[in-house]
Amino acid sequence: MSKENSVNDHKRLLLIDDDPNLILLVKDYLEFRGYQVITAENGQEALDVLQQDTPDMIICDVMMPQMDGYTLVEHVRKDPRTSWIPVLFLSAKGQSQDRVKGLNTGADVYMVKPFEPEELVAQVESSLKQASRILQHHNKASDAAPKIQVPFDVELTPTELRVVQYVARGMANREIAEELNVSQRTIESHVSNMLGKTGLHNRTELARWAIENSMA
Repeated sequence: MSKENSVNDHKRLLLIDDDPNLILLVKDYLEFRGYQVITAENGQEALDVLQQDTPDMIICDVMMPQMDGYTLVEHVRKDPRTSWIPVLFLSAKGQSQDRVKGLNTGADVYMVKPFEPEELVAQVESSLKQASRILQHHNKASDAAPKIQVPFDVELTPTELRVVQYVARGMANREIAEELNVSQRTIESHVSNMLGKTGLHNRTELARWAIENSMA
């Protein structure tokens, strides 16, 4: 087995399509290239899979019964556990407005059926490389910066702890308020209390402090 294949061995792809022939063809092709492929027949089934498993990439048909690709990607992007996963849309619709809608919904790549399997593999590899570059950059940036210093005896209330976890995930106060079912003002006052307790200057520092101290 070539070295290239061994790199792909650990990469798990979730393939979602309601056409069993396409699933067989694409799964076969990707597995031959050394990827592990999990499959689902529609968006709802894919969400069930994502509860148990976190793949490195999602390849998804746009038009499916029960839940289409757009709705699925909205779910994927909302969940902090899966929001980072690259998504490739497969669609029979090749009009420019269809592509724009797909990319605006949150897909990273939009491919029109019928497609060449070689091109699909190239797009998958390119998306995975990009995802790993972003991750490396994020890790380097956090390694290079000095650790955030705060008084060691900071005590957060359970609610503040939940709020700071959401802040660390990059969520806005408005989104956190919706998540916790309280007003945006309440969240702002929690954030402000935590800045007071920790002596930090802004939400970015608060997020880094939470991540560095494994609260997030």
